[in-house]
Amino acid sequence: MALNPPSAPRQPQQREHHGDMFVDNYEWMRQKDDPALLDYLASENAYTDEQTEPQAALRTALFEEIKGHTQETDLSVPVREGQWWYYSRTVEGQQYAIHCRAPIAGPDDWTPPVVVATGTVAGEQVILDDNLEAAEHEFYSLGSFDVSADGSTMLFATDTVGDERYTVRLRDLATGDSFDDLIPNTSSGALFDPSGQYVFYTTVDDSWRPDTVWRHRVGTPASDDIAIHHEPDESFWVGIGLTRSRRYLVIEAGSSITSEARILDSADPEGEFRIVRPRKEGVEYSVEHAVIAGEDRLLLVHNDHAEDFMVVDVPAADPQAPGRVLVAHTPGNRVESVDAFATHLVLEYRRDALPRVAVALLPAAAEAEAPEAEAPKTTEPATPAPEFSELAFDEVLFSAGASGNPEWTQPTLRLRYSSFVTPSTVIDYDVVSGERRVLKQQPVLEYEASRYTQERQWAVADDGTRVPISLVYRSDLRVDGAAAPTLLYGYGSYEASIDPSFSVARVSLLDRGVVFAVAHVRGGGELGRRWYEDGKELAKTNTFTDFVACARHLTDSGFTSADRLVAEGGSAGGLLMGAVANMAPDAFAGILAVVPFVDPLTSILDPSLPLTVIEWDEWGDPLHNADVYALMKSYSPYENVRDVGYPPILAVTSLNDTRVLYVEPAKWVARLREVGAPVLLRTEMSAGHGGVSGRYEAWHKKAFEYAWVLQQLGRPEADGA
Repeated sequence: MALNPPSAPRQPQQREHHGDMFVDNYEWMRQKDDPALLDYLASENAYTDEQTEPQAALRTALFEEIKGHTQETDLSVPVREGQWWYYSRTVEGQQYAIHCRAPIAGPDDWTPPVVVATGTVAGEQVILDDNLEAAEHEFYSLGSFDVSADGSTMLFATDTVGDERYTVRLRDLATGDSFDDLIPNTSSGALFDPSGQYVFYTTVDDSWRPDTVWRHRVGTPASDDIAIHHEPDESFWVGIGLTRSRRYLVIEAGSSITSEARILDSADPEGEFRIVRPRKEGVEYSVEHAVIAGEDRLLLVHNDHAEDFMVVDVPAADPQAPGRVLVAHTPGNRVESVDAFATHLVLEYRRDALPRVAVALLPAAAEAEAPEAEAPKTTEPATPAPEFSELAFDEVLFSAGASGNPEWTQPTLRLRYSSFVTPSTVIDYDVVSGERRVLKQQPVLEYEASRYTQERQWAVADDGTRVPISLVYRSDLRVDGAAAPTLLYGYGSYEASIDPSFSVARVSLLDRGVVFAVAHVRGGGELGRRWYEDGKELAKTNTFTDFVACARHLTDSGFTSADRLVAEGGSAGGLLMGAVANMAPDAFAGILAVVPFVDPLTSILDPSLPLTVIEWDEWGDPLHNADVYALMKSYSPYENVRDVGYPPILAVTSLNDTRVLYVEPAKWVARLREVGAPVLLRTEMSAGHGGVSGRYEAWHKKAFEYAWVLQQLGRPEADGA
């Protein structure tokens, strides 16, 4: 018997702000343990299962294709840290990674061992098998993983619910025995101090905001732990880390627009942290430690009078002294980070909507001339500022960045490179000779990069702004002659950039003649800080109109057509999906919204909800600002559902998501049902914001979503490669 679309009960609740009254019929769904809610979600899942049953064979085919392109038994490239090479394995049939290590051959051993997928190397030691840890749990996530500097002790933190609250455990790596130490309810990112005698970690408040940094002495109960820093401002979160030199522990506090860092000499882990530079509203900065010509310096990446950021170095002993400019502010070159090593610096930035990497060699201490006795004192090193040289890459679209470089004295820079057509590639770059050595490229079975093409196009927004679109498709696809089925992805928030990257699962779309496109809309960071500023707070609607402009560009140019175009976005990109569904329902053949933020006004109005106050810097504060309230009300997907011809919509969410609560898509779908929209809701009952855990479960989830997309595009069969 065919099921009727579920109809959620209405329980009207009034919300009044700034003289505006809104009646919310579905806010009752926020009660997570309400049996009526769970029954409703179950009925939605049953209805979705029934409606998508015709796609079962396609889902199976997609899952098998993902498996078929994946080398299931594989391993990562070993990374040297201390006296060991660390790497992880995956084994066919197992959901999770196995973390291993092998001893280095000697102090000058910087060439990672060749480890074959089905073999081992001398001295290999399995230090953590996630499959064993996850065996009795429906959900499993590893949130912290660190080994003490002497290699004797491991810490790891796991979440078995999906709410991103982790329990830290310690293990003796010589015996395999677990310590009595057990630290519950931590955030991710716990780490050892260099001595290995202390663990530093953060906890969250009731709104899931990391607000307190703790110090735990190994071998003592968690009840004795010391809170070493608490951040009272609800718009700030905190984190703790170590500089690569391991000289300083760093506590970073930050909102979306302001930063403040504290440092402590790691040789004194029980000491008092000192402020690098006091917080100044609207000024962001990050800290790294460098030794330049024998002098301890702090490298600050900041945006004080530098919209796209700049880099200065200051004395570590007096970080509030005037700094020397290492990288000047250049509009359009958005500086993102600087890394310091014993012999070189690494700069990461973006230009023309692509990430870039540059390297500068540092002078040795002996090369610096001793200053004359009568020379005036200065806060600048005696040597000239290092000069950065950009690394060039051949492809028109690519992603490149430093990755896996924990060692201060390493002579090479580990790079990770990819594009829409080039699988993830690990490269060691010799910073002196410039030689590049490819250590590994992600093995993709039955795949040839030459069969696929990537390109960049530009749409023109309503205000004349040019918006980049990245595309990838089969090279033999005749996009000039006929409208091609296209999946258009968008995000556009938090200055996050959607850079070119390879996806095994996406190959199944491309081989069915589907074009995959990314609309790099304002609100992201692809074209610098101004690109972000022009898509947030009171300028937020630019994000939505940019996406529609990209869709119109692709259809008006004949590249695709409205009946062959599906839109996809997740989280804040799910808000984008809900907004464009209301603004331009005629522009799309379907909309896939993953953990969508579609009831933003209700959430951002309530400071007691997870992360709300932090979000005010991104969206504005509708609780206290009538203009922000009015704007958010004008674009909130839930509050602007109307009786129009919506395309088919699939919303996917997770019951235990703490970032975008399940209630948002649940309410949105219920409201869409009122106007007869063809909408489906799928709720994962044991998952968090990132969805299900385990690679096979993730592949099943992706196959489910892509089968639905292909059905809307009319492309269920592969063309054959």
